[in-house]
Amino acid sequence: MANLLQQFRDFMNYEILSTKNLDLHVYSFVGILVIFVAVKFVLYMLRMFFERRIKAGDIDSRKAYAIRQIVSYLVYTIGIVLMLDSLGVQITVLIAGSTALFVGLGLGLQDTFKDLVAGVVILIERTVSSGDIVEINQVVGKVLDVGLRTTRVITRDDIIILVPNQKLIADHVINWTQNETPTRFHVDVSVAYGSDTRYVEKLLLQCAKSHPETIKKDKTLVQFTDFGDNGLQFRLFFHCGEMFRIERIKSEIRFEIDKSFREHNITIPFPQRVIHMAKGSD
Repeated sequence: MANLLQQFRDFMNYEILSTKNLDLHVYSFVGILVIFVAVKFVLYMLRMFFERRIKAGDIDSRKAYAIRQIVSYLVYTIGIVLMLDSLGVQITVLIAGSTALFVGLGLGLQDTFKDLVAGVVILIERTVSSGDIVEINQVVGKVLDVGLRTTRVITRDDIIILVPNQKLIADHVINWTQNETPTRFHVDVSVAYGSDTRYVEKLLLQCAKSHPETIKKDKTLVQFTDFGDNGLQFRLFFHCGEMFRIERIKSEIRFEIDKSFREHNITIPFPQRVIHMAKGSD
């Protein structure tokens, strides 16, 4: 037994690599493996903890995501530091000897550092979270996940775009999900002059309320917005909880409006121009 223990000690102390500033032994790599497994285990337990809290209703899913991301980055950082320490790398000496390198990297990677700082701010303040519907530069998309440097957003055309985090802080961003009440949308329509405006109002309200995804308890209304060049202009307002695919719902309401107008002989005008030809002298 004592012989086996001595062989095990000799194996663990076996020197793999030796330099002036670094000595690598078998136990160094074993330590790295243990730290790696420990980091994975901590992250797994963290994920299970938040999943249980979310299912129990004790914490909001977006808040849980933000906290989990921050803690994950912290665990990874600690794990990397411990791995380097197990290899015999002195972090303080490494930082002191690489000051000039860090200065150069800092100058060359200013935008990257801005994105990293912005990512931490976003995760702490939760201005944007996974699942949020956001509008950036007139592009509407759903946030898939918030990374430390970039945020992945999928558009209504199912195109995934990577947005630098600093744009989510510095630029004008609309977060539709932050609304506590369903969002109000509108559809514009024109009818021919001579149409019964109150009857048009009644038909428009029926079209909006008949759609299964509009919110019936919120006030649906019609505004007579203007006397246009080619017809009477109306705007139909309705509330809906579906924000990401709202263009589909608007399209379905327009189909219903067109069908209703045809059934009740309401004409949707088209642009017309009257040209007077002056008779020239012979």
